[in-house]
Amino acid sequence: MGRQTWGKTAGALVLAVIAAATSGCSSSDDGADAKPAAKNKTVTVEAASTTFQAAVTKFDTDGGCLEQEPGTCWEQMQALMKPARDLRKAMNTEKSVGADFWTEAYALIDTMEKGIAVGEDKGATAYGTNRPDVLGSAHELSDWLDQHPVK
Repeated sequence: MGRQTWGKTAGALVLAVIAAATSGCSSSDDGADAKPAAKNKTVTVEAASTTFQAAVTKFDTDGGCLEQEPGTCWEQMQALMKPARDLRKAMNTEKSVGADFWTEAYALIDTMEKGIAVGEDKGATAYGTNRPDVLGSAHELSDWLDQHPVK
């Protein structure tokens, strides 16, 4: 599936998730009628993959990191890291495939984490730049997900 198709699909899924998440909210102050907090449900691998790939597509369509200077791409890097972490959580709960199936995907997310752990964007040309760890691995993971769909 192409990146544009993923973006359209992800947009629809994001809207559905937001609608579902907000439909259960209540502003009632009556403690006697309050229901116990529900346990957070884990997103499926399919939905998490779609959301992650939509973030990669958004990064690409927004022009990526155009600036070379340090600190100019940190927000974009973090915007890719959050759905990657959600994807990892979904992968951890997926029972239809074994842990070995995810080895490469886990390694790519770990590389992204290593780049984010620096705590800042080092810039495009700096020695030890962390952009390839985060941005390059995000694109590789997106491609890997295309080649290894789980439904």
